[in-house]
Amino acid sequence: MQENEIGRSDIPGFRKYLINMERSARTIDKYCRDVGAFIQYLAPGKLVTREMVIGYKSYLQGAYKISSANSMLAALNCFFHYKNWDRYRVSQFKVQRHLMGGEERRLTKEEYARLVTTALHMDNRRLAMIMETIGNTGIRISELPFITVEALETGRVEIYNKGKFRTIFMIEKLRCRLRAYCRDNGLTAGPVFVTSGGMSVNRSNIWAEMKRLCAKAGIPEQKVYPHNLRHLFAYTYYGIDKDLVHLADILGHSSVETTRIYTISTGEEQQEVMQKMEMIIKKETT
Repeated sequence: MQENEIGRSDIPGFRKYLINMERSARTIDKYCRDVGAFIQYLAPGKLVTREMVIGYKSYLQGAYKISSANSMLAALNCFFHYKNWDRYRVSQFKVQRHLMGGEERRLTKEEYARLVTTALHMDNRRLAMIMETIGNTGIRISELPFITVEALETGRVEIYNKGKFRTIFMIEKLRCRLRAYCRDNGLTAGPVFVTSGGMSVNRSNIWAEMKRLCAKAGIPEQKVYPHNLRHLFAYTYYGIDKDLVHLADILGHSSVETTRIYTISTGEEQQEVMQKMEMIIKKETT
């Protein structure tokens, strides 16, 4: 194989590199899949050149949304770094940050309360507790296994994710509810949220259970998914604390810019503020 030739035989080594970098399983799978797409794009026998990569970037621009194209370029740039081919790395597409969030997708506190209440009425106490836990801590759904019986005693949740440690505190009301849930389900140690077989609950199960709540709770389906509870926590917390750096630490973000996305106001809220500014000058009457 020539120095600037790649093939699918490169992917296992790249996967091992990502594992050693402590990337999440989802990121590893996506990056390997994206590199595979680039390999498929190359004509058989073609070698990697900067011109070829720039051409691929143009192809992505026409074939995908900019956000998706940028994520694929990030994977490719990571692969080039792994191969010591930094000369082939290309910049991502520049995107102006959205100034407002979508009202049609934002979950309100009132809707969140209806979801929790509906889950209890449907005799799905575990789902209700999961939603309240995320809503009160802002953790990722993948971080639920860190909510343990032991953590309920101290009120401190020690989370290790994406190569970083952080500590999350639980308020006493949440701890009381979770302790009662553990007592009623015979949980004395380990993760609080487990299946009937004792395994940690997974993302797909929770997602499906939340979707079944939509119609009964009278909430649009596009608003009901686990990560939206994390957004609700972030937006609510920021509305009180107004400290973006502190919020970034709680959420486990490496960049404040990522956190800023969680706190973007809706167009309706911006209009209310602008209305209060009263910058329209009254015309004099003659």
